[in-house]
Parts: sequence; structure tokens; C-alpha cells
Amino acid sequence: MSGPANVGFIRVKLVAYKTDFNTKGSYQPDNSCVAINVKEKVTSNNGEFKYIQRKKTIRQDWDSTFDAHLYDGRLIEFIVQKGKADNDAGVDYADISVPAARLASQCNGTSVARLDLPTTPGGKLVIQIRYFTPDEASNASSTRYEIIPQRPGFEKRRNAVKKAKVHEVQGHRFIAVFFRQPTFCSFCSEFIWGLNRQGYRCQGCGCSVHKKCHKNILGTCPGNARDTQETKKILQRFRIDVPHQFQTHNYMSPTFCDHCGSLLYGLFKQGVKCQSPACNVNVHHKCQNKVANLCGVNQKLLNEELNNIKKNKPVKSPVSDLSSRSTESEESLDYVRMWTVQTDKLKNEMGNGERKFQLSDFNLIAVLGKGSFGKVFLAERKSSSIAEFYAIKALRKDIVLEDNDVECTMIERRVLALACKNPFLTHLYCTFQSDSHLFFVMEYVYGGDLMFHIQKNQKFDIERSRFYSAEILCGLQFLHSKCIIYRDLKLDNVLIDKNGHIKIADFGMCKEEVRGDSKATTFCGTPDYIAPEILKGYQYNESVDWWSFGVLLYEMLLGQSPFHGEDEDALFSSICHDEPIIPRYIQADAASCIKGLLCKNPQNRLGMRGLESPIRGHRFYAGIDWEKLQRLELKPPFVPKFKNPQDTSNFDQEFTRERVFLTPPDKTLLGTMKKDAFEGFSFTNPGY
Repeated sequence: MSGPANVGFIRVKLVAYKTDFNTKGSYQPDNSCVAINVKEKVTSNNGEFKYIQRKKTIRQDWDSTFDAHLYDGRLIEFIVQKGKADNDAGVDYADISVPAARLASQCNGTSVARLDLPTTPGGKLVIQIRYFTPDEASNASSTRYEIIPQRPGFEKRRNAVKKAKVHEVQGHRFIAVFFRQPTFCSFCSEFIWGLNRQGYRCQGCGCSVHKKCHKNILGTCPGNARDTQETKKILQRFRIDVPHQFQTHNYMSPTFCDHCGSLLYGLFKQGVKCQSPACNVNVHHKCQNKVANLCGVNQKLLNEELNNIKKNKPVKSPVSDLSSRSTESEESLDYVRMWTVQTDKLKNEMGNGERKFQLSDFNLIAVLGKGSFGKVFLAERKSSSIAEFYAIKALRKDIVLEDNDVECTMIERRVLALACKNPFLTHLYCTFQSDSHLFFVMEYVYGGDLMFHIQKNQKFDIERSRFYSAEILCGLQFLHSKCIIYRDLKLDNVLIDKNGHIKIADFGMCKEEVRGDSKATTFCGTPDYIAPEILKGYQYNESVDWWSFGVLLYEMLLGQSPFHGEDEDALFSSICHDEPIIPRYIQADAASCIKGLLCKNPQNRLGMRGLESPIRGHRFYAGIDWEKLQRLELKPPFVPKFKNPQDTSNFDQEFTRERVFLTPPDKTLLGTMKKDAFEGFSFTNPGY
């Protein structure tokens, strides 16, 4: 919870727990910790009040500290528990609840106070308190993050997330999926299966439909739309509210569910069947309560009749003229058109090299990284007069199609090709494909990523952080000048080249054509770096990159993330409502820069175009000669060491120790893919 600027705070250290009142000194029970609940005082309209806990319980070990703002009525509950803070706690030993203001008052003008708090059922909790006045709080940190302990450095890499786009129709919340097993469309009763034919599935009721059919659904979603105004209007208009007469049924031959589209499994009583002669719908037992009340209604025929009436045209035959085969060709053709348009754009802007490459032109040497997308390899080009090394990113075609990432892959290829115009972005040499994989051949950046180096150094000094952030800033502004937002800035995606300069990598989350009123809406990014406007579901622009940039700068200077939570929900709540700690030892200009970048109002966020004070003019960057920086004439504060061009010592051993091989795709699923699904993907930069 962010508070007013004139609120002080207390810093509490957990010292010990005494079980004997007469014992002198301190005693810490073995294998114990302290759970802390922070409760806010809420007053109702009739004057009554109660305490509400808005944040999850945190657990801390002895000799650790936490901070708490002195908001009016705030109550802090301490519970001594069996177990360690990083594990599930067990039995409660004792507890006590104390108003935060009372703890602060015990300092009596001194900087530090030591208190013995009597606990229930017995014993005393020994704590040490330091009170910061509002002025001291302002000096100690430009902003505060409360009730979270000081954390260790980064222990593991953090993966990006991307939520599927939701298509709302009649209360249904459809997301795009590819079906790994034969599935029937609940609208047209035709097959949806494999990588050629994309389908949609409702998150609420689980019904499955073709992409081309989802907008024609007439039945409302029982899971999401039972009492919505839209549902009521439809019921009043069409009076479509005829419940099914379901009874358990034994099926003697393979039968598919008319709701979710999958097979009714089992030997007997596999599902339920509507007893109405005009309906005869078959569904799973689990789907029975999710089926819309459309007994006897053929949605496809009714939808065609309604469209004909709307268009004032003679009624067409209800039988579709398009065969399953033509539908496959049409949907496959969409991919071909997309790749062709994108490739033509690249050729117009960049030209196209004569040489075409394939995997046999390279030797794969080591694994540099991997994720759900595939792997990144260190590779050497064959048949070259001098040793040439590259980073090759390999994507599985089935994963790209199944995750609906075709557009993201196209954008990544285009942005990588444009990156050769900027020294702070990773450059692309060529793209090619095999029967099962897509390949991006990029420059090999010897120094590894910032995550590797910050794990090694804990944090960076002010000059190193300033230099890296200035080069990253230039890379971001180049992307923004091309109406591209990056959306996944993090330590893992920033590399250091052999001379010590920055290279931004991995453009799979980029979004093009973001300008003016044309904004992005997709929920995506790495949780620790996601901006508040994304979490709140607002439309957004390049402001989200400047938020991530602020988080990155904070991490470089402090060696930990500015926002914390036990799980994603708590983390996202913290990002939206809390303010981060900026300790006293951080220079004022750096603290001011972080504060401006982590402004929760995106319009006022430092870095945004149109502000009176541009980010390059901020006093944190006062010593930067931007012209020399962009010409790579400024001396980097750190130059990575490597023994030879094949040295991978600057990359995580979790990856480099892995066996070098391409992860095989799902052959059954891949067999359903059209051969021309990625036609036009291959491209060679003319300078290569």
C-alpha cells in the first residue's frame, strides 16, 4: 500500500523469544521462526471498525529485519512458530498483536529501542526497533516497500509469461488452442485437430469450436454468463431457454462429446444423452452442467437464417459448401500470406542476401540457453576460411503453432533484422527452417547475460549500472522510434559483448505498430518486471518498457527485486499498490531516476516522450556523452574474460553442461501440419 509522503516508518529486528521471564539474555528456539501479519483498521459507515489483513503472512528467521509504515490504526501481529521461514511453518508457540504506533512511541526520541513483548500463552518476544520520522524516511529512501524482509540475490532465472488473448462471445471466454486428439466442433460438428486447424476453447464452460465458428455461437456460457445483461437480452429476444433432458447412456460405438468435442471414454455409462427426439445431444458427465439450454436447436442453421434475414437476402442452403479439405487450405493459406507479407517488408527495408543456409552448414557446439520455446546453441559455420561462431536459436514448429506464436515469431524475425541498425541490439544474420524447427542465426555475444554476472557479483557499482543502463536506454529508444515496444526487459535478456558493451536480445515479446491511440492489450512479460497498467488490464504503450527499465536499474544497484510476494498474486498486488525501498546509501540522483521510472502513472513516467524533462537529461546521466556512447567510444567499466571464441564460461553451467541435440517435436502432431505453414520464413541479411 503506498502511503502519503509525511508518514514515518519503523524498522523491526527479531532478536529472540524467552520462555522464562527470569532468564537473562536471549533465547532462540531451535528450528523456529516468526510469522508476521499486518492488519489495517477499517471503519464502517455506522462508526464500527475492524481489522483487515490485506497482505499474505510473511515468515522471517531470527536476526532478520522488516519495515512497516506507520499508517493510522495499523496493527502488527507476531506469531512464534515451529519451522524455518523458507519452509511451511508448524505449531504456534506464542503470539502478540501490537499497534505499530505504540511500537514507534517506545523509542522515546532515541534512535533504537529494545522491547520485551509479553506473548500469549507465555514467554516474551524480544525485538529491536528503530523509528524513522517522516523527514528521515524521505532521506533514507525516496520510496518505501513495507513488511518485506531484505532478500538474498537472484537464485534462479525467471521465465516470461504470456496470457492468451481472450475472445468474448455471448459470455464465452474463448482462447486459441490446438487439439492434440480428434475433437469435434460443438457448432458445426466437424473435426478440429492438428496444427492446420486452429480451434477455440471456452475458459468458462470448456466448449470447443473452430476459429471460424466462434463468432457464430448463439448459446450463452453457463459458466460465465448466466446472469449477465447480455444473456437476459438474448433470452428475451430469441426465447432460447429449453433445458436438455439428459439421462445416463451406454454407448456401443465410439462417440464424441457435443460440448467439449473429445471422445466419451469408458466401457459403459460413458456419458449422458438428451432424450428429446429433436436433440439427441451426447456429452460427458463432467460437461452436463455446462451445456447451454439449447435443446433441439441447431446453432449453425439458426445462425445462417439470422444472417440471411439481417442481410435481406434469399435463404441459402444450410449445407456448407466448404469441405473440410478446403477449410484446411484456407487456414493454412493465412500463415503463408502472413510470412509472405512480412518477408516482402524485410526485403524492401533491408534487401535480401543471395546465400541460403541450412542446419548442415553449422556445427552445434554447446547449449547457451533454453526455455519452453526451444534452445539457443553456440555454433560454428562450416566451410569458412576463418572460424566463425554464431548463436542459433531453434524453435520447434509444433510449439510455435500450438502456442499460437506464429505472429510473435514473425515479429521477432523482423525486429532482429532491423537490429543491425543499432549497436545495442543483437544482430540477425539469417533465418532458415527444417521439417521440424525454425532457426535464427544471430551474432554470438561472448560475455553472457547480466543475470549471470549479477549472481556472481551480487550487485553492480554505480558507474557500471549507469553505463549499462545508458546503453540499454539507447536500445529501447531505437525500438520505440520504430513504433516497437519490447515488453520483456530483464537481466536475462541483456548480454555483454566481448568489448563490454550491451546487447539486448530475445525479441519474442515485441509488439509492432504501437503509436498514438493504437496500443497493446496482451498480458505478457516476466512477473517481476510487469508494469501496473498491464496487471490492471489497461491498454498500454512504451510506458511498460520504462517501468521494466526502472526495475532493472534497481536490481543492478541493489542486487534484489523492488517488489516481492509469496506467489504471483501477492507479487502483482505489491507492484500495483506498494512502493519500493531505496536505501540511504543509494546516491540521490540514482534514487530520483528509479523513483521517476517506477512512477505508477504511465503518463508521468520518466522516459515517456512529451515530458518536460527527458530521461537523457536526468542528472543521473549528467556525465554521459550520448554521441560518443552511441558510437561505442566510451570505455566500458567491465570487459568479460574468455579464453577462446568457443569459451562458454560466461554462460550458466545449467545450460552449457547439457548434451547438444535438437529436442524432437511431437511427430504425430507435426504430421498434421501443412508443409507450407512456414513458407517464406527463410531470410538472409544482405550484409551477411
